[in-house]
Amino acid sequence: MTLAILYALLAGILVSLSRQLNGRLALSTTALIASFWNHIVGFALLTVLGLILGGLWPQGALDAPWYAYLGGTIGVIFVASGSWLIARIGAINTAMLVIGGQMIFGVLFDTLRGNTDNLVLNLLGVALIIAGMALTQKRS
Repeated sequence: MTLAILYALLAGILVSLSRQLNGRLALSTTALIASFWNHIVGFALLTVLGLILGGLWPQGALDAPWYAYLGGTIGVIFVASGSWLIARIGAINTAMLVIGGQMIFGVLFDTLRGNTDNLVLNLLGVALIIAGMALTQKRS
């Protein structure tokens, strides 16, 4: 469990760093161009890793339902919108809104799947994130 927590924290750091780098590139170009280069470089790296490590075309991959492949499309929208938002509302606001959106959808998704074990605590967590966001907006 501790290793999983460390990996999750590292992933969060890398997402934040990625948003910053793409946001900086978007300031010099556009959000679309920043997203394009993000995905081209990522594709190249994953292709090389896939060819070295193998398993690029796992058995049964073509049997997956069509909607299983929408993650890439959603990822492009996420990267491009993050690049655009960071330049306009800043890193903290972008991160908090993204995390807030993830939490809201996560609670909704779990509820729709019938997992309501910690619904009150999950809703409280979402409320705290929204409250934290509101507090950062308070001007002196």
